[in-house]
Amino acid sequence: MSYGDPNNPYGQQPPQGQPGYGQAPGQPGYGYPQQSPQGVPQQGYGYPQQPASPYGAYPQQPGGGYGYQGGGPTVASMGRRFGARVIDGLAFGIIYGILLAIGIAGLVGAASDCDPNSVTYDSCMNDAGSDSMAAMAVGFGAFAVIGLLYEWLMTALVGGTLGKLAVGIRVVNADTGQKPGVGAAFVRYIIPILGSLACGIGALLVYLSPFWDKTGRQQGWHDKAAKTMVVQRSNN
Repeated sequence: MSYGDPNNPYGQQPPQGQPGYGQAPGQPGYGYPQQSPQGVPQQGYGYPQQPASPYGAYPQQPGGGYGYQGGGPTVASMGRRFGARVIDGLAFGIIYGILLAIGIAGLVGAASDCDPNSVTYDSCMNDAGSDSMAAMAVGFGAFAVIGLLYEWLMTALVGGTLGKLAVGIRVVNADTGQKPGVGAAFVRYIIPILGSLACGIGALLVYLSPFWDKTGRQQGWHDKAAKTMVVQRSNN
């Protein structure tokens, strides 16, 4: 007398097409997960995947540094950043020189109208000098405002000044890779300006501070305060 399959104590085989013992209809069996139909992506187990950053992942390297591999952004070299400063400096230097030449020409023209033989010559020269200095002060004040708006708004809205764009780098939010925005761009701009009040030494230290950054991002003190970083622009 046969008792059937020794692994089946009840001696009965499940009918063909029916699930086995302990298996609810419509549910896959235990063991390896079933393969998804062709054309349907297979879902993995665990936490759901996060949407990819526009610059890819920022893989952390041993020691806390960031190498930006696997499609991530390339950190802008200090050479490119210096080149951008040189380009912007030359552009502003030309404008500054033009304003200075206009001021000097105005002073010379006003002084030439004063008659050396007149008893009012000294007062005439003083008035000419005062008027010329006032005009130059207004011009350089406007120049400073233009410089602020140029550096601040270009960084906030475009991601960099003309110098940065010319050498292929731009400023981005260090966490998202997007444009830094008005607030962060202003913080990034104003910190070197405040540093320049200490005879320019503070501003110099701010611009050199990326050399001391050990995260691999080459962030200066102004970048850390604004939560920004400078990357090489993608060719896409």
